[in-house]
Amino acid sequence: MPIKNSQKKSKLAKKARRTKWAPVWIVLKKFGMGKRIHPSTITKHRRSWRRTKLHIKPRKQRKSHFG
Repeated sequence: MPIKNSQKKSKLAKKARRTKWAPVWIVLKKFGMGKRIHPSTITKHRRSWRRTKLHIKPRKQRKSHFG
């Protein structure tokens, strides 16, 4: 059985990958060994399903009366 909203799920997965924290080695590379900075400060896009919406549009469906 196919996934019901496969297009929407793939878009959500892509957005979820963008919201992940930066790896620890990037923190060390950018700020050095002595700094203790949270990896989330480096990531550009921070979104939450509670705080802000992702504004994913529903896919376009062909109108049935056009044939």
